[in-house]
Amino acid sequence: MANDTTVAPLLTSRENNHENDELHSPKFRPFSHGSSSNNSDDIKVINGVKDLIREFSAESKKLWYLAAPAIFTSLCQYSIGAITQVFAGHVGTIQLAAISIENSVIAGFSFGVMLGMGSALETLCGQAFGAKQLEMLGTYMQRSWIILTSTALILLFPYIFATQLLRFIGQTSNISKWAGTFAIWMIPQLFAYALNFPIQKFLQAQSKIMVTAVIAGFALAGHTLFSWLLMLKLRWGLVGAAVVLNSSWWFLVVAKLVYIFSGACGEAWSGFSMKAFQNLWEFVKLSFASAVMLCLEIWYFMALILFAGYLKNAEVAVDAISICMNIQGWTVMVAIGFNAAISVRVSNELGAGHPRSAKFSVMVASITSLLSGIFLSTILLVCRSWYPPFFSNNEQVQQLVYHLTPILATTIVIGCLQPTLSGVAIGAGWQAYVAYVNIICYYLFGIPIGLILGFFFDIGVMGIWFGMLAGTTVQTGVLIIMILRTNWNREASLVGHRIKQWGGDSGAKEIDER
Repeated sequence: MANDTTVAPLLTSRENNHENDELHSPKFRPFSHGSSSNNSDDIKVINGVKDLIREFSAESKKLWYLAAPAIFTSLCQYSIGAITQVFAGHVGTIQLAAISIENSVIAGFSFGVMLGMGSALETLCGQAFGAKQLEMLGTYMQRSWIILTSTALILLFPYIFATQLLRFIGQTSNISKWAGTFAIWMIPQLFAYALNFPIQKFLQAQSKIMVTAVIAGFALAGHTLFSWLLMLKLRWGLVGAAVVLNSSWWFLVVAKLVYIFSGACGEAWSGFSMKAFQNLWEFVKLSFASAVMLCLEIWYFMALILFAGYLKNAEVAVDAISICMNIQGWTVMVAIGFNAAISVRVSNELGAGHPRSAKFSVMVASITSLLSGIFLSTILLVCRSWYPPFFSNNEQVQQLVYHLTPILATTIVIGCLQPTLSGVAIGAGWQAYVAYVNIICYYLFGIPIGLILGFFFDIGVMGIWFGMLAGTTVQTGVLIIMILRTNWNREASLVGHRIKQWGGDSGAKEIDER
């Protein structure tokens, strides 16, 4: 059966561990929690450095098997919009402004909402896959399609009234008119979001991430070629940009659907079902919590650019912050890969009744993402003197970017760890709790401190950023405390109840919660 071959590589199996009963001796138990699990397939208790290195290496392979294609997929999807803006810059200034504003304000808002709501599937599909309730994955995806498509209908209003909305928030009439027109042309992309993110999470939960990476690579290559052809060669301008952007996102959707409908997912897709219309309200609540959790994180650093616009010499401040955020945006794609990988690992292992394996996965992913952040920030600090001129010819902007580089490097380190911890929360189904944590740490702590430092103490953009970094640091600390205090046996025992509550026949093993 197809599902048996897919479960084996990434779920901890007995063959991957020592079979010697001496491994149960309490010589070295940093990763056990209370009494041992009833599941003999769970990772064995680690008894020394040699065991730790072996298990760390095995878990790292599983992590990178998921993270590497997830990072590539994120980079490709991120680059689709960036390439459109690059070609728009060769069409005209007003076209570039229109696409940039629509992409960051209108589409950016919708992207965050849709991606966040789709993240609910990371919890449900991941845990159902781990529990071998494969038939529920297709049902969950269909429920998510219903909810996200309904949400897309609500989000039509910002697209239709984009011109008026942009004028209201202070954009010029000319830019608002062009961006508003482009927003209406981009409505098909909105509904592609509604289908794409559930499909992506559905495949991700089954560790079928390589196929999404291949499809994303072809989409990016085709997008680049046709953007050049339609926008520049045929001089279609904004119309060409809209046609290619919509087509690229719908290519992502259609290609993945062809893969799923071809039978490649086995029992995970058995066709459309009326079960998709059951328990929708509970699904809506988890989807909404996921969206709030993610959007609060996305909008937090977007506020940094907004506040910089009210500083003295605002043009220089905004340009410098935009350059720094652009660099951070690329590093965030790496973090998103780890976020996807650890959410799959945690949800799969909890669904399979492997609490110790889930806990060990968290440790390995956290260490790996932290080291990745340190590596990336070190490269940035080494290149501190010569990279600013690549982004701006203005000496004031270059100097400000140079002075902001140390805090940007610190942000990258924390920014690589924090999404991994958020991925743990998604894998375990803690979205609602983390949403409250984000509100308190980001908006009631970080932003007020940033505004006080930036404006009251007149430290400028550095002060605003220090305050917001403090909020991120506190939020990361709270997530670490939550994870350290987690009873993983209890989390594993909750999976069967969750699957049964939302339409499955729970086959999850009973786990001792002590």
